[in-house]
Amino acid sequence: MSFKYLTKRALLFSFLAVCVLGITVAEAQKRNAYNADVIVYGGTSGAITAAVQVVKSGKTVLVVSPDKHLGGLSSGGLGFTDTGNKSVIGGLAREFYHRVYMHYDKPEAWRWQKKEEYGNKGQGTPAMDGADRTMWIFEPNVAEKVFEDFVKENNIKIYREEWLDREKGLVKKDGRIVSIKTLSGKTFTGKMFIDATYEGDLMAAAGVKYHVGREANSVYNEEWNGIQAEVFQHGHYFKKNVSPYKVEGDPKSGLLPYVSDEKIGKNGDGDNKIQAYCFRMCLSANPDNRIPFVKPAGYDPAKYELLTRVYKAGWTETFDKYDPIPNKKTDTNNHGPFSTDFIGMNYDYPEATYERRKQIIKDHELYQKGLMYYLSNDSNVPEAVRTEMNKWGLPKDEFKDNGGWPHQIYVREARRMIGQGVMTENETLGKKAVSQSVGMGSYSLDAHNAQRYVKADGFVQNEGDIGVHPKTPYSISYASIIPKKEDCQNLFVPVCLSSSHIAYGSIRMEPVFMILGQSAASAAVQAIDRKVSVQDVDYEKLKEQLLKDKQRLDL
Repeated sequence: MSFKYLTKRALLFSFLAVCVLGITVAEAQKRNAYNADVIVYGGTSGAITAAVQVVKSGKTVLVVSPDKHLGGLSSGGLGFTDTGNKSVIGGLAREFYHRVYMHYDKPEAWRWQKKEEYGNKGQGTPAMDGADRTMWIFEPNVAEKVFEDFVKENNIKIYREEWLDREKGLVKKDGRIVSIKTLSGKTFTGKMFIDATYEGDLMAAAGVKYHVGREANSVYNEEWNGIQAEVFQHGHYFKKNVSPYKVEGDPKSGLLPYVSDEKIGKNGDGDNKIQAYCFRMCLSANPDNRIPFVKPAGYDPAKYELLTRVYKAGWTETFDKYDPIPNKKTDTNNHGPFSTDFIGMNYDYPEATYERRKQIIKDHELYQKGLMYYLSNDSNVPEAVRTEMNKWGLPKDEFKDNGGWPHQIYVREARRMIGQGVMTENETLGKKAVSQSVGMGSYSLDAHNAQRYVKADGFVQNEGDIGVHPKTPYSISYASIIPKKEDCQNLFVPVCLSSSHIAYGSIRMEPVFMILGQSAASAAVQAIDRKVSVQDVDYEKLKEQLLKDKQRLDL
């Protein structure tokens, strides 16, 4: 057999192999390619209401969720809902709380206590409203079930634990997103996209402008933005002098853990700091449903020495934010000068890689677990506190696949879009009118501490905790949930919307995210039907649909 014949034969086999391989690759790509009218990225409460609204409007939708569990903070421990004025919560958001009511209206829902024993506790108003048939306080598993019911009833396809390839997973052409690709290799093509994540990763990958940190007051002519040293509007500050040094009063001994050595800036100036994160722990004092606090990996009691000094100074508010939710549980939130907020340890989270974010989240978990163990066991903690704390633990019947620990960290703030319009404190406090409303907010401008520093007198203090109450509910503009036209023409951002830091302190509530998710979906459907950009949606037609869906747009 000649060399020439062998060469031809080898080339033929190579050609056939390439053809077969090409078909195989093409088939594999086809199997991993998905298409819908609207692609929703995220698993938050806002993501689910957006998806439901798309289906109800007669369009197709796919939800690409980095999360395994749906609902974000609403199902992740924040069961004592921050509502503000409940009358401005409409649409699917109100449907969610109606379903919670219907759940607790059944005797079998009260597994660990009687309904009347719970006492109908709420934030200033009843948790269960007989007139409107809503309930605003609930267990995490109940919230998650409501979201899963939404998904099942509307036949929504969820791709869980699918993470956007932030580096090269977004295809954009002529100012529009064509498709997104996840790290697993799946590609999702759509006409409209909704970024409903707490981080705004899709928005950032699309090249949309955004901000991280606190703007200076001068940027939007505000009063409560930027650095706010010595401004105390909640109780989360050091009310008495406490030394931040390892040896009290001795700067040469070095600083205690979790105290910054950075010099405080000028009030009203901007910086790159963001308000603190924490886990909203669901705790149980029921012996039959309690997992005791155990010593976490790397536990070091010295990390909590600052809290020891807070107790020595006479602080007695340990259990003030153990807010009761049904079945002898709590939604436990940060309270006081040294608590569950891990102040200053999240600055790089918004822009961080996935791996770095996982580490930040783990650090927060270990910090809080260490804090709970410290409060339960350390002899420096007052005996009365230790005795009470040992009655508490993680609930056996919540977050079962995570040992009772919440699956969602409280990302109070990350990226914020700089969009077609910007919501500022001037709109939220009623100083400026809002046009083209797509929903309403009413909660206080609530920002948690952003740093813990050493004052000029040598004592420690927290900074950034603001709580300014709007006199009346306010409207949220359509322009704040869409990018500028030159940035992207087929993207909505209802969670990391266009807002200043301090205005976001009010807007960032779970009911509002549900409201804006639904409104964004309605606008997406209209943009598809009219074949226009999100910036060219006919607002009057959109308003007509929002009102039909019982959204509350103004007073």
